[in-house]
Amino acid sequence: MGSNGPRPGMGRAWLGYVVAGLLAVVLYYSLPRHGAGIPARVAVYCLTSTSAAVAVLWAVLRTGPQRPWLLLGLSQVIYSAADCTFYISHYLLGVTAYPSAADLLYLAHYPPVVVALLMLIRRRTPGRDLPSLLDASMLAVVAAMLSWLYLIGPQARLDAPLLASLTTMAYPVMDLAMLAVALRLFLGSGRRSGSFALLTTSLVAILTADTVYMLQQVSGTYQTGNFIDAIWLSGNLALGAAALHPTMSRLGEPSAVRDHVLGPVRIAALCAAALVAPATLLVQYATGSLRDIPVIAAACAVLFALTIARLAGLVADQRRLAITDGLTGLHTRRFFEAQLPLEAERARRAGGSMAVFIADVDRFKSINDRYGHPAGDRALIEIANRLRAAARAGDVLARYGGEEFALLVPDAGPTELPHIAQRLRDSVASSPITVTETGWIASTVSVGAACYPQHGADPAEVIAAADRSLYAAKAAGADRAVVGPPLPDAGEGDPAMVDYLCRVADQVDVCLSSSGHSDAIGRWTRLLAVELGYDEPAVHVAALAGRLHDIGKIAIPESILTKPAPLDEDEWRLMREHPDYGFRLARTVPGFSGVAQVIRQHHERYDGTGYPLRLSGNAIRREARVLAVCDVWAALLADRPYRTALCVEAAREELRRGRGTLFDPDVVDLFLDLHSAGRIGTLNPVWASAT
Repeated sequence: MGSNGPRPGMGRAWLGYVVAGLLAVVLYYSLPRHGAGIPARVAVYCLTSTSAAVAVLWAVLRTGPQRPWLLLGLSQVIYSAADCTFYISHYLLGVTAYPSAADLLYLAHYPPVVVALLMLIRRRTPGRDLPSLLDASMLAVVAAMLSWLYLIGPQARLDAPLLASLTTMAYPVMDLAMLAVALRLFLGSGRRSGSFALLTTSLVAILTADTVYMLQQVSGTYQTGNFIDAIWLSGNLALGAAALHPTMSRLGEPSAVRDHVLGPVRIAALCAAALVAPATLLVQYATGSLRDIPVIAAACAVLFALTIARLAGLVADQRRLAITDGLTGLHTRRFFEAQLPLEAERARRAGGSMAVFIADVDRFKSINDRYGHPAGDRALIEIANRLRAAARAGDVLARYGGEEFALLVPDAGPTELPHIAQRLRDSVASSPITVTETGWIASTVSVGAACYPQHGADPAEVIAAADRSLYAAKAAGADRAVVGPPLPDAGEGDPAMVDYLCRVADQVDVCLSSSGHSDAIGRWTRLLAVELGYDEPAVHVAALAGRLHDIGKIAIPESILTKPAPLDEDEWRLMREHPDYGFRLARTVPGFSGVAQVIRQHHERYDGTGYPLRLSGNAIRREARVLAVCDVWAALLADRPYRTALCVEAAREELRRGRGTLFDPDVVDLFLDLHSAGRIGTLNPVWASAT
């Protein structure tokens, strides 16, 4: 049988071995400690210890050579030889010299165990698992400090022969080495199988028995044959059972490094570990026995450094998760959209260009429908890998939507767009994609491309142009690439599309009130923009954004828009998305990038408390700062489902109260001056029959 397959006849062998071993332990303590009982006790103990070595080696022979288990078997052979040497010498021959040959064997069994555990760690987690390493290091540092304070230090201060002192101190040092790698194994990734649980039990038992033995040695209370023997024997039996368990051959199977989530148990353990060193100082201070202060201080410093490293790792992990798509490993749309304006600004300063490509998987729904969503996920992962291979170093590749991918290519001009788009298409269509064990598909993508500044004056316009190109590619039959058209005149837009958006704005007005909210705001924003000295394009953008600022509310349920009571938190969360909805609607119009941005920002506030981007001060577009004041003025004077209109003086007072906090103070001052001069008109009625 292969090493990963089932082992005939081994399913219950481990359990039978454990039961027989525990009966042997009971027999060991049942035998008298004098006369003829002594040789019998020695024989039972040595046979039980040796049985673990036999079990490990026999399991290795049946499953094929596995170096970690070979080393564990070798270690147990040495350990059982040490047990036999010690118990025969001590009980039968009366030789009690210390150190002895048994001590040399006991110490010699540690290195194979440490190496075996390191090999298992490496096999179970081939990648880097820094969080587990840091967590294990923190616990190991605490154990090392306590070991020095209560085991190693007291032995070092005894007036004993040098060889005896070195041997006594070597035991806790070796135990610390084994504990460190055992912690790393336990806290790391990998399957928690039955064999893993039994191996962990063996390590815990041996380390516990060794620690209790050393404490009894320091206090002078150790007696041979006491309860510690049961713990040692149980550790040996657990190792043998781990080797006989059916999952033994899979103990070293690799697993992906998991994203560590600090659960309550691990957090509690790490917090307790970090507090052990200062708690020890407090105990020593309270008892008036301060000693080994440099050791405790060093432990505190190391624990502090490890804690900072762990926190830095958590921050890095959170950032990575925030910008990385969980399925494909590509960047997220959020990261892509954050990089886009940075690259556009760099291109503007350098007088260069950049390109954006949006690729959509053709007929992807049919993959999910025919093979299921897991197959669709496998297809997306493979397509992402192929697109990654086609991208250059320095390009930004992101998963832009469900089956959409976006690529940002710095320093790419209009003449390069067809070649890059073709390269992306060829990379995906190069070979079939395996989606099930027996099924494969031929996949293609449609690509829309646009270039800054040729196809858009800002990042949003470039994205809109690439989107329109993608739609054109899809409409032409898919499996093709389309490069964006030249940039249209700023703010003009297609008349039919603009007219449609105006009708949407009017429909929202009808839903919200009986006054010409959008028309009036369009007039007021134009007036203020002119009075503030904006150039004609900016005046045009401000007026159009004012006219269309509420079009995103068409996506909000009417039950929320007309609710006569205050909105709950979920309803407010949905309502606060309307600037983004309006932005997406407006940017579909060629040349409307500026208008779309103003619509998106008209609920931003001067002190940064607005939404959706929480911009503040001059980071908010000037047209949006004007629109915010006009919008609030109109809202204050209009009846709403949840309140009646305010009088003019109360509305003026609201603007004054928000001056410099919610609103641009210069815009508020100008608006109030214009209102006092009678230049701010009233809201015009819009009848319910409007369409």
